[in-house]
Amino acid sequence: MTASEDPDSIHIQSDEQLRAVASHTRHRILRVLRDGPATITQLAERLGIAKGSSNHHVKVLAKAGLVAVVQTRKVGGVTEQYYAMTGRRIELPDPGPGQPETLMRHALADIEAAPPSDQKRMFLKHARLSPAAWEEFNNRITALVEELHEASDPSQPAADLFLAFYRPKDL
Repeated sequence: MTASEDPDSIHIQSDEQLRAVASHTRHRILRVLRDGPATITQLAERLGIAKGSSNHHVKVLAKAGLVAVVQTRKVGGVTEQYYAMTGRRIELPDPGPGQPETLMRHALADIEAAPPSDQKRMFLKHARLSPAAWEEFNNRITALVEELHEASDPSQPAADLFLAFYRPKDL
């Protein structure tokens, strides 16, 4: 099943949704919500941002239909609202020629902001491949990404894979 056939995919189509996912802070909020529901306060603490900022960004995501309240709980005289993503994955439309790959830019910003660690690997490798070899590597990479997805354990620390396998524009 492709992502476009997946009923749990959020298909970004409106300008409002595109603006909502274009913010790096909202990207980070969605990243946290992948692991499960959270309150405005929990999101602010986890991301190291002001509670008011967290509230603003969650409201933008909710208005765009990307997150929703999934649980409420009374704590003292306050009702806490727990937000979750409305789908398991977000599918963006393909950008036009010369337009930025928004999710890749957000992922790169996350990589740059990550603390130095022995659990961070980055590679850039150039190769010249025949169409058959390119297809073989593409299939192997796709299988590895699926294997990573299947190995995911929500009780463990997060790990992200940032991957781009492409043919550059040779001049």
